[in-house]
Amino acid sequence: MFENIGWVEILIIVVAGLFILGPERLPSAAAWLGKTVRQVREYASGAREQLKQEMGPEFEQLRKPLEDLRELRNFDPKRAVAKHLFDDPEPVAKTNGYPTPPTPPAPEQRPLAPGERPPYDPDAT
Repeated sequence: MFENIGWVEILIIVVAGLFILGPERLPSAAAWLGKTVRQVREYASGAREQLKQEMGPEFEQLRKPLEDLRELRNFDPKRAVAKHLFDDPEPVAKTNGYPTPPTPPAPEQRPLAPGERPPYDPDAT
């Protein structure tokens, strides 16, 4: 909920509270805010535990799509494309039950000698 709040924002809130409430009322307001946040967290965890007890194993089935949505919020297209392109897929068995044969290694490439022209394939251009 408060993932994007840093120390600078907290300092700005404290300074604004100091100007708005004054130094004599700020400690009591901070204590009230802390107590309220703690109470809301307790209510939320109690409601979650109550749902978990009442729903049983279906609660985990309900949480799974929510976790998937949370992962989508942190989706990085560059990382997904890089993973898809550069990770080796698991060997897939053919329909006859035998695994696919490994691909032969690419031929070793050597650097061109001075004055040597690179190979040219007129059919490829």
